Amino acid sequence: MNQKANQLSPILSRVPSSRAVVLFAWVVMGTWLSSIISGHAIAQDSVQLPEMGSTTTRVLSPEEERTFARDIERYFRANRMLVEDPFIVDYIEDMSFRLVSYSTRNQADFHFFVLKEPSINAFAAPAGVIGLHSGLILLAHDEAEVAGVVAHEIAHITQDHLARAMENQQNTSMPTMLATLGLALAAGMAGGSSDATGAILMTGMGLSTQFQINHTRQSEAEADRVGIGLLARSGHDPHGMTRFFERLNLQSRSRGSGIPEYLRTHPLTANRVAEARARAEQFADHDRRDDDLFHYVQARLRVLMSQRPEQAIEYFSLRLEAKDRPEWPMRYGLAMAAIEARQMELAREQLDALLNHAPSNQLYRLLEADWQLASGQVDQSLEILAELYHQYAGSQLVTVQYAKALMHSPTEERALEAAAILRQHLHEHPTDLNMTELYAQAAARAGDAVRAAEAQAESYYIRGGIDQAIEQLERVLDNETLNYYQRSRISARVIQLRREQVQLARR
Repeated sequence: MNQKANQLSPILSRVPSSRAVVLFAWVVMGTWLSSIISGHAIAQDSVQLPEMGSTTTRVLSPEEERTFARDIERYFRANRMLVEDPFIVDYIEDMSFRLVSYSTRNQADFHFFVLKEPSINAFAAPAGVIGLHSGLILLAHDEAEVAGVVAHEIAHITQDHLARAMENQQNTSMPTMLATLGLALAAGMAGGSSDATGAILMTGMGLSTQFQINHTRQSEAEADRVGIGLLARSGHDPHGMTRFFERLNLQSRSRGSGIPEYLRTHPLTANRVAEARARAEQFADHDRRDDDLFHYVQARLRVLMSQRPEQAIEYFSLRLEAKDRPEWPMRYGLAMAAIEARQMELAREQLDALLNHAPSNQLYRLLEADWQLASGQVDQSLEILAELYHQYAGSQLVTVQYAKALMHSPTEERALEAAAILRQHLHEHPTDLNMTELYAQAAARAGDAVRAAEAQAESYYIRGGIDQAIEQLERVLDNETLNYYQRSRISARVIQLRREQVQLARR
């Protein structure tokens, strides 16, 4: 194992070097090894993540608790695992923090991520980190079902369930855990088969006893009870959790041995479903949230996650024909997928219907700008986006699309405008990797080599490469043409990064 670990140094060097991240790796490996030992093949080639119900707030030091979410975000981002569409992210965060506000820890820090994972799963991790797999969101029928899953995860955090399971299991070798995680990550990144990934993980089978996390009936029942209460108090249908349980059971029966990841270590017994239904019935019926916005989020995510846009076109066409989903989100998704597939006539047909229905709808107008850009009508697209940018000041969705359009075929003037827009955006959203990289391109095209190099250094930092970021900035400082303000700004950033580098080395 040590020999294999040594071969992984390029991969492991990208993983934030803190005990907090090792604890996350511990949870990750608990899921992987649990699947192998129970005889289930790993269903995806991509990196598996922790199962539902894993959380702790008491096994980290205060410093680790403070930095854990940032370190995990870097880990996800370095491996391109995050869905970063502003519309999707903002929606999930708004829904989730509404649930948190009704919890017993409504002043605690929570961090929500949507992952580019087609499997049906969710997880909670230390320091209020909660992740949703894209496959789970796509399976849900409405917002209340997804909210039910999030509420269940929030309850695991507020009730300290994983803390109780982990407190006596922290003597496992940290390097061995990271090495096993790195081996599996390497297999996933190389496109290895599930069998190959499983074979690699077998090298760590001796750790199965330490890694295994068993979710007791008591903790699952408590998470259901607390979660249903959160659903009801936040205005969601408390039956949303039960409906999703039933949907998972249907999914399990339809897939045979390929059951959803959630069910592998959290079987949904008839008693559990019945108890959840009975608890939901205790809440008096009154008007509940029924937001069509969820279906737009789901439509965007479906297009994003489709391996081929034609698959999404087929899905939305079938839904419109069956009339079993809200019409306008389905038309919106169909238009998006058609643009991706360069079926411009189909996209225009759907877009015209949407604009006739609601001509001032921001999503529809952004889609029109996207259609114009894909059709080669750059000026018309930029005209729409400029109007929206001034109309919806501060909208991350508008800002991102406008900046991308300006850099579609950039003149120096457009690059200057994109750089100005992105600099302001990154002041508010400093961890936006995609826009940081776009800013580097815009600054370079606009002739500002110093800002471009600084942005490149920030992109290294966001991905967890603090050493590379420092090296990049030190090379810039070697430039004798820097003016006083440039040198002062860059020197201050280097000092800041070096302090953080020392703190990381002490963990």
